[in-house]
Amino acid sequence: MSEPLRVANCSGFFGDRLSAAREMVDGGPIDVLTGDWLAELTMLILARTRAKHPGAGYARTFLTQMEEVMGSCLERGIKVVSNAGGLDPEACAEAVANLATTLGLSPTIVYVNGDNLLPRLSELHSVGVDFAHLDSGEPVGDLSRFVSANAYLGCFGIVEALDQGADIVVTGRVTDAALVCGPAAWRHRWRRENFNALAGGVIAGHAVECGAQVTGGNYSFFTEVSGVERVGFPWVEVAEDGSCVVGKHDGTGGEVSIGTVTSQLLYEIGSPSYVGPDVTARFDTVRLEQIAPDRVRISGAQGEAPPSTLKVAMNEIAGFRKDLSVALTGLDIDEKAQLVEAAFWLACPFSPEEFDNVTTRLVRTDKADPPTNEEAVATWRLTLKDHDERKVGRAVADAVVELALSTAPGFFIPGAAPSDGSPYGVYRPSVVPSNLVPQYVTVLGGERTVIDSVAPSTPTHVVSDEGSLVDPPAGPTTLTALGELCGTRSGDKGGNANLGIFARSDAAFAWLDHYLSVDQLRRLLPETASLAIDRYRLPALRSLNFVLHDLLEEGVAASTRPDAQAKGLGEWLRSRYVEIPTTLLHAS
Repeated sequence: MSEPLRVANCSGFFGDRLSAAREMVDGGPIDVLTGDWLAELTMLILARTRAKHPGAGYARTFLTQMEEVMGSCLERGIKVVSNAGGLDPEACAEAVANLATTLGLSPTIVYVNGDNLLPRLSELHSVGVDFAHLDSGEPVGDLSRFVSANAYLGCFGIVEALDQGADIVVTGRVTDAALVCGPAAWRHRWRRENFNALAGGVIAGHAVECGAQVTGGNYSFFTEVSGVERVGFPWVEVAEDGSCVVGKHDGTGGEVSIGTVTSQLLYEIGSPSYVGPDVTARFDTVRLEQIAPDRVRISGAQGEAPPSTLKVAMNEIAGFRKDLSVALTGLDIDEKAQLVEAAFWLACPFSPEEFDNVTTRLVRTDKADPPTNEEAVATWRLTLKDHDERKVGRAVADAVVELALSTAPGFFIPGAAPSDGSPYGVYRPSVVPSNLVPQYVTVLGGERTVIDSVAPSTPTHVVSDEGSLVDPPAGPTTLTALGELCGTRSGDKGGNANLGIFARSDAAFAWLDHYLSVDQLRRLLPETASLAIDRYRLPALRSLNFVLHDLLEEGVAASTRPDAQAKGLGEWLRSRYVEIPTTLLHAS
């Protein structure tokens, strides 16, 4: 039996706490330090950076962290595995090597790539890869418009890198969970057909990939958590059978509980069959157990064969946009908004029909009989999009400014004066056959090894716990916020949003399962009334997960919603008042 491997996370996104690497290395024993820098939006940001500065399409904050901890990691035998390579893993690896030389260190650095399909799009299309939109099936059209196209690689390139003696592994676009699953597969010598163990590794990786979100960050019941103003980052200890324990260093803020772990497991998932390049992990088979303070055991994960394709994240610069806001104060808000909108179009040098897209929203943050000036204000928001940068430039901004003294009383423009338009991107998910995308594992200054991305398709049969539909508690009800009973976690997946909601007792889940249908969700969140919505049950986690299709339009960078990443969607749902059995509220 191999010893469990403790993998620590020090980054959940590009821009996360810089001191986290030092905190995780110095705060307690760890075997591997990982961090996730890549999101769908980040790939677009890195593409724009690389266009201006060739070779710079990687997360430079990773170097800042390495400067602080590289020496300690080498001294203590801590491996570093990071996807900070982004669009330029080789350049990132070379930058790490230069930093090491400056520090007087000599680590073995290995980078993993092969995910970048942008130079290969025409070649792949010519052999039958249609790159149709994963959700809508829309044909791909002109391939030259894309600025990035990256396949999500699995964990076995990381395994090979560690087999090659890597002290530091730098990857491009691997799955977030691969940053944990790879080191675990390396330690425990998992084979590609070990689907249950790999599923456990994927779930362990998913638990900690977003850093402090599993230790109390963004947690619905944060008022019950101590030290949440400075939450500690997590680690996960992965055993040979794929089970794991999620924890954090002693003495750090926040908590690791069944609630915080459940919240993170629900984050940005769809069906309970969580599809990846190495395994389809069944989230409806896992069990959670609080084994000690700040220690939660995840066990029982089962896996199935992965699909024969890899997901591809494609981004294009689709045009230019202008976001304009006008504050409206006091009475007659609807009439004031109508006046400002009509006056704007008279002042604007272009008609609405001349733009590719026009979106207006009246955000009613005003209150009746407001005790403060701020509480008297609503906001009229206008978003203009067009392929012609000139049409969303200074002229349309000036058309708003010139209304300041000639339209609605209480008119003002919040924040800085309107500026020129800015480019926006559109995210497009697609797939490519796995056998066409090998992984390349290169020791910096040494040899390159090619790793096949095709996993075995061994037949598997997974029996999940569907959970019995027991009757919810009867008796009197109380009209109160749904969040008095349930927690949520929501996020973005391209143009879709996911909204997970969980209960903290079997009786509460029985009520939630009966109450919260798709139709009921639409009534509680009227903005979703016209959307296609999928509902999934995860009884073992006392949870439901909803996927709201097209809520975020063409993806985060193109969305006109104020909350473009759907981070607040779940908390909005928790704030809605519903009739809840009084006995459940007393029990909670």
